[in-house]
Amino acid sequence: MHSKVMYLSDLKFNIETWKRELRFHFNEMDTFEEKLEEIVQRGDKDSLVMIKLEVFQNRIMIEKDAISKLLHRCRNKMANINNADFNENIDGRLQNEQRTLREDMRTYIKLHYDLKEEMMDYFLEVL
Repeated sequence: MHSKVMYLSDLKFNIETWKRELRFHFNEMDTFEEKLEEIVQRGDKDSLVMIKLEVFQNRIMIEKDAISKLLHRCRNKMANINNADFNENIDGRLQNEQRTLREDMRTYIKLHYDLKEEMMDYFLEVL
C-alpha cells in the first residue's frame, strides 16, 4: 500500500505541474492575441500580413481549445486518482491512462512552442 501511495503522489505531482503549465500557456495566448490586435490597429493592410494574422488568430483559438480539453483530462485524471481504492492491487490502469496523457502533453508542448516561435518570428517581421 505504501508503494501505491507514493506512486499516486508522483502522478498527482505530474498532473498539477501540467495544469499550471497549461494555465500559463492559456494566458500566454491571451498576450499573443493582444499583440495581434496591435497589428490590426496599426492599419497596415498588407494582404500577406493580414493573411498570416488571421491564420495565427485561428491557431490561437485551436490552441485554447486544446488547452481546455487537456485541463479537463487532467481534472478527470486527478478525480480518478483521488477515488483510487488503496486496497486494490496496482493493475496498471492508472499508469496506462497516465502514459496516454503524458504523451499527449509532450505532443501539445512541442506544438505550442513551435507556434510560439512562429508567432515571435511574425512579430519581428511586422512590428
